[in-house]
Amino acid sequence: MARALQTEEGFPEPDRVEGAPHPRETSRLIGQETAEATFLDSHARGRLHHGWLLTGPRGVGKATLAWRIARFLLAMPEDDGGIFAPPPPQSLDIPDSHPVARRMVALAEPRLFLLRRGLNDKETGLSAEIRVDEVRKLRSFLNLSAADGGQRAVIIDSADEMNVQAANAVLKLLEEPPARVTLLLVSHQPSRLLPTIRSRCRELRLGPLPPDEMARALVAAGSDVADPVALAELSGGSVGEAIRLTQLDGLALYQRLIELMSTLPRLDRPRALALAEVGGARGAEATFDLVLRLLDLFLSRLARSGATGQTPTEAAPGEAALLTRLAPDPVAARLWAELAQTLSARARRGRSVNLDPAALLMDMVLKIDETAGVLAAR
Repeated sequence: MARALQTEEGFPEPDRVEGAPHPRETSRLIGQETAEATFLDSHARGRLHHGWLLTGPRGVGKATLAWRIARFLLAMPEDDGGIFAPPPPQSLDIPDSHPVARRMVALAEPRLFLLRRGLNDKETGLSAEIRVDEVRKLRSFLNLSAADGGQRAVIIDSADEMNVQAANAVLKLLEEPPARVTLLLVSHQPSRLLPTIRSRCRELRLGPLPPDEMARALVAAGSDVADPVALAELSGGSVGEAIRLTQLDGLALYQRLIELMSTLPRLDRPRALALAEVGGARGAEATFDLVLRLLDLFLSRLARSGATGQTPTEAAPGEAALLTRLAPDPVAARLWAELAQTLSARARRGRSVNLDPAALLMDMVLKIDETAGVLAAR
């Protein structure tokens, strides 16, 4: 019987990006050759660490790499050290037809445990964190599977979501690792983890994808785009974020935002109201979140452009000229950076008191217009 955590019936998987294949269903990983080579070198030298911390921005392939490593470890034949042993493998590739690969896709591999968020106490939805009860299931898995022998693997996705009790329980496993068990911890923000957890793992850092690799990764995920350069800029090189952007037509929305900001410091109010109504429409929570993120991203790009004197690669036509005009120097950069912090706090406060989304967005745009007016009057 499978001992990996099964999909909770009726609830979305907490470690799946909507609209994209689950990492266990993705056999290829694009743009992270250095991380793969580091692991393979450790494996070939017989120095396989018991704990691996896979870090980097959200959506760059950390979970996919964790599943690739687990698939590789569980599918590789035992090395008896004899003179006829095969040469060290040159990649983590395992055929989709391999029994281990098929069982992992079905979450039916008995030597794999997936630690992720489970159901809440009332079983009405997923818990907001990985709780210690889930780690107790992991301990039971390790005790039961020890008699089977062979290599075992544990994927924790994501380690950032463990509460204090769960993190301490995982730490004990890292301090006293069971024989022939490899723990793979996915972390988007490793600074949030216990320092003792980080110190007992070997880190594999994954970086953002450049535009050409972003385009290849999106095609592999079943999502083709016409402008991978702009998408790479807005997503920060994250495939997961790029998929979210394409689903919500994020490139067109950012273009619309740039066109609106081009009217500063004489804000086109009808156009601003129209944008606020799009983001604040009933049932459009995802679009509202995206508009907030794009506003924050625009202000960040403004501040960086003014501070460095260099405009980033355009994510929309006309953006470079707009950034240069609104942030011509470090003084302007500082004002835009301060405004970004103020608006971020305002957005959090507005959401906490259920402020009307359209009103919140309009207020934020007016604050941006006010700052543009101050700078124009210098």
